[in-house]
This record gives sequence, structure tokens and C-alpha cells, in this order.
Amino acid sequence: MDTAERYRRFATAEARGHSPTYERLATAIADLPDLLALIDELPPARRQPNLLLAAVRFLGGPVDDVAAFREWTRVHWARVRATMLERRTQTNEPGRCSVLLPVLARLPQPLALIEVGASAGLCLYPDRYRYRYDGGTALGPSDSAVVLECDTTGAVPLPATLPEVVWRAGVDLNPLDVADPQDARWLECLVWPEQHQRLARLRDALRIARVEPPTLVRGDLNGTIRDLVAAAPGEATPVVLHSAVLAYLPPEERETFTATMRELGCPWISNEAPGVLPTVDRRLPAGPPSDRLLFTLALNEHPLARTGPHGQRLEWLPARTAP
Repeated sequence: MDTAERYRRFATAEARGHSPTYERLATAIADLPDLLALIDELPPARRQPNLLLAAVRFLGGPVDDVAAFREWTRVHWARVRATMLERRTQTNEPGRCSVLLPVLARLPQPLALIEVGASAGLCLYPDRYRYRYDGGTALGPSDSAVVLECDTTGAVPLPATLPEVVWRAGVDLNPLDVADPQDARWLECLVWPEQHQRLARLRDALRIARVEPPTLVRGDLNGTIRDLVAAAPGEATPVVLHSAVLAYLPPEERETFTATMRELGCPWISNEAPGVLPTVDRRLPAGPPSDRLLFTLALNEHPLARTGPHGQRLEWLPARTAP
């Protein structure tokens, strides 16, 4: 897929219905040879629409007008390029905890959570957020500033209580510090322009994490996961989890990670897009409509549900797919 097609696909499959601003910009960029030529100077992994658009916003560039965006980006390309090479698309969406919660609550308690591709670690606090499924009665701390809304279909095993988390750790190639204003601003710029509720939720989650910052290790997930699992407290169940992470790894590195998780034998919760984990895909029933971007929630490679990328939907699969 060339860069123009990549931006068109982002506009139609991801931004449409979620961000008119990004849909308009990505569609326009796909037809602007001058910007495409600049983007193609970057390594393939750094040509992502999300990364470009967030970098421009991070540097104070305009995104409301295509002509202004084009001119500003060309004039300031050296800074934009440097930011795209330095930063990563590390969207840290606490809303994903709402789809992880039913799985976490069913595991032997207490839990030691280990997130790969942790960004700032905001998905390591499922016990600190409040949840409302299908607009019903809220579950979780009554004083939590973060309330996660999630629509469900199917026989979702909604928990009566939250999991007990006694240890939280993560690994990332470039972990973000919840106390660093620039890191926090980068996370804010990764939230799409019209998504004001997500932005407010991110800021509230950052405040919660700053009270008890997670233990984050800088490194490659394949080089660190065994040590992190070994470091978990002996009285806790170590749980490895990740959302929208493995797609950024080459296939051979995904295979290495999968083999390692099988050897470790601890609960492994994945929440990834179709095509990322072939063993999960092969166990799925007929695929979702092509006009919807959905992840697959799985436990130890057994698919449990299809989920909205930001945790907004949880579609439980028939029991025959469960482990």
C-alpha cells in the first residue's frame, strides 16, 4: 500500500464518523504530491496519518483548514519531521479498560498487571476507574473522576466487583512520564480534534496515575517480558495485557512474543486488530462488517469478544470460542 492509499484508507476506515477534521485532512493529503513526497522521506513505520497529524498539532500547526495545514507543514517540515522521528503513536486510551474488565475480574485474584506497549501506563488502573455498561448502574469507586461508558451485545460476563490489583508495571520503547507536561501534551495531541470527552477523560486519568505512578521499563517487549513476569509478587496472578500494540511489530517479532507467552503460561489478554494474531483470527466466527474497525479481545489466543478501538463497544462472542 503506497502512502496516498494509506491516507485514503485512514480517512474512510478510521476517521469517518469519528473525526470530520481528520477525515478531511487525510483525504486531502492523499491528493497532494508535495506533502506525500515529504512523508515518503520518512521510514515506512513513521508515515502514519495519526503521527503526522498529531505532530503538527503538537507544534501548534493548524488543522481546521486544508490549505493552511498544507502551507504550514511545508514551511515547518524540518520540525514536523524531527517530531515524527522522535515521537510515536502512543495513544493511551483508559477507555479500553472497560473491555478488559470482564476478563480481569474472572482471573484468580489478586492481580499483578504487566502491560506491553504501555505508553504512560493508563490502562494499568482498571481498579481506579468507574464503569457504566449500557447506561446502567455504575460500578467502581464512587469518587473516581474517570467514568467509562461502554455499550455491549451478547452474554457479556459483567463483574459484580472490580479486580484487586496489587502491582502494576509495563514496558515501552519510549515510556511516557505522567508527570512530564510535554509527554502529557503529546498524549493529548493523539486524541482526535472533535473527541472532547476522550480528552477530558485522558486528563482525569493522568491525574489518577500521578498519585501512584506505574513502574515503566524502557525496552523491547521481547527482551523484557520474562523479567517483568518474574518480578511480579508471588502472591499475585501475573497478567500480561496489550491493546493495539503488536501491529507495530514485524511478523517474526510477533511470533517470538507469542511463543514466549505460551511458554510463560500466565494469563495473556490481547486486544488487537484483525490480522495481527493469526491464531486468534482462525478461531473467530464470520468477520465483522468491513465498514467497522473492531479489535478482537482474546485470552491466551482464544477470542472472547469484538471491541471498539477506544473501549466504547464490547460484542461478546458465542461461548464456543472461549477457552
